[in-house]
Amino acid sequence: MNIKITSCIVLYNNDLEMLKDAISSFLNTDLNVKLFLVDNSPTDEFKILKTDDRIDYFHNPSNPGFGTAHNIAIKKAFELSSDYHLVLNPDIYFEEGTLEKLCDFMDLNQNVGHVMPKVLYPSGELQYLCKTNPTMLDMFIRSFMPSFMTPLFKNRIIKYEYRDKNYDEIMYDIPYLSGCFMFLRTSTLKKVGFFDERIFMYFEDTDLTRRFFNISKTAYYPLATVFHHFGQFTHKKLKFKLITIQSALIYFRKWGFF
Repeated sequence: MNIKITSCIVLYNNDLEMLKDAISSFLNTDLNVKLFLVDNSPTDEFKILKTDDRIDYFHNPSNPGFGTAHNIAIKKAFELSSDYHLVLNPDIYFEEGTLEKLCDFMDLNQNVGHVMPKVLYPSGELQYLCKTNPTMLDMFIRSFMPSFMTPLFKNRIIKYEYRDKNYDEIMYDIPYLSGCFMFLRTSTLKKVGFFDERIFMYFEDTDLTRRFFNISKTAYYPLATVFHHFGQFTHKKLKFKLITIQSALIYFRKWGFF
């Protein structure tokens, strides 16, 4: 039987209960699905999560990066010729029927290569995850600028995060969709190619969406909803700030600084 959806969750010392919620959300369907858990953690303690024959677990302790780990699963998706491949964050959960809604939308819109659902915080508050292509200034405002200064750039942030758009309506041709839930047409992904393995973490989703945008339609589909815990590590630890800078330099060298 043809695999309708393959998916991958990359693990690294995650919260176990959140992981269980993400996994059960994906497997709670009558669709023919396959889930790959690629574990970049130092130990293989998460192998206990392989509780279903629809799950394959890979321990990858060298921790080559987020996108590189996802590429392991993308290769498997190509081998299985799934209709769709879902890049799924470990802090996402959603209700039964969500995957079916996204499949129906993609089945009816063959020109769309990449779709993202409405994403909410667990509180129900909307996350503004449709964006324009970032500039160096946008990166600085969002990741490094002191909060008391951000009101000076309010109008720019509104445009960048599509806050002037209606997030209750379907939107097309969005240059940058968040990497927390990337629902991809596998045949288009084959043309686009893998995550850029030079990017350890951050901006790998920006780069991949931009490549999808160049050869197919991208879409935001609010009739399907997921919930995202969303930990803003970039704003908390120096390590993640340095990774952000390194990834941004690779991205902007590739696409241009201005």
